[in-house]
Amino acid sequence: MSAEVVHALTRRELLRRVLDLRQRGVLFDPHDAAREDVFRGSIDRFCDIALRLRFCRRVLDVGAGHGMLLALLNALGHECHALDITDRAQEYPEIYREQPIAFRLCNVEVDPIPYPDASFDAVVCCQVLEHFTHSHLPAMLEMRRVLKPGGIIEVDVPNVASFRNRSRILRGKNITYDYEEHYLRAQPVSYQGMSFYPLRHNREFTRRELEILLAAADFRNIEVRFLKSRRYRTGIERLKSLGTMLKDAVPGLRKSLIAFAEK
Repeated sequence: MSAEVVHALTRRELLRRVLDLRQRGVLFDPHDAAREDVFRGSIDRFCDIALRLRFCRRVLDVGAGHGMLLALLNALGHECHALDITDRAQEYPEIYREQPIAFRLCNVEVDPIPYPDASFDAVVCCQVLEHFTHSHLPAMLEMRRVLKPGGIIEVDVPNVASFRNRSRILRGKNITYDYEEHYLRAQPVSYQGMSFYPLRHNREFTRRELEILLAAADFRNIEVRFLKSRRYRTGIERLKSLGTMLKDAVPGLRKSLIAFAEK
């Protein structure tokens, strides 16, 4: 798809384009039920990001994971690059045959991002910061370093004050992962003489905390909002969205926060 076509798409048209890419197996293996579940829960966020970055040619995804967002951005004509703490380089060529996505191994908590200053028009960091064991600031400063002047950063994280978390606390449950498996008996990943626990949530965020983090990293025009929790559903399954709509009616109770800012 040409950049000119992407720039002209409305949000509704973009949604139809994303669904078509998913149907054709461009974003992930259509027989993979786990990826389909991730897609249905993420499509709204992906469309928000794609629209905001539509004028950004070169994009870096920090903590790219399965790479579904990059598959979408790649299909929309962006030049995409990926970083992650675990080596998933062998997965990427299987999905992105036409225009491979550059993958590099990097523990962004402590490693410098392996690109020169001002390399990217945009950096995305989706559902990653909550897995950090140590301070988020060094990584945010690195993300800012590799952005071009005026470049855009996107960050989304869990909202610690969400309805889900409040409900769990009222029922005597913790908001984080299973205590015995992920905390009591968790074994750290050792790297450069430091210990990391990347397989669990180590800290969720308030809206104000995400604003503080971006400001501390010297970003400007900071916009933080509560992301709607809706899933993509069809047919009779759409009735299940009514409860989500009610919870989303109070923005502060939504499941996630999403932020955009500029260098």
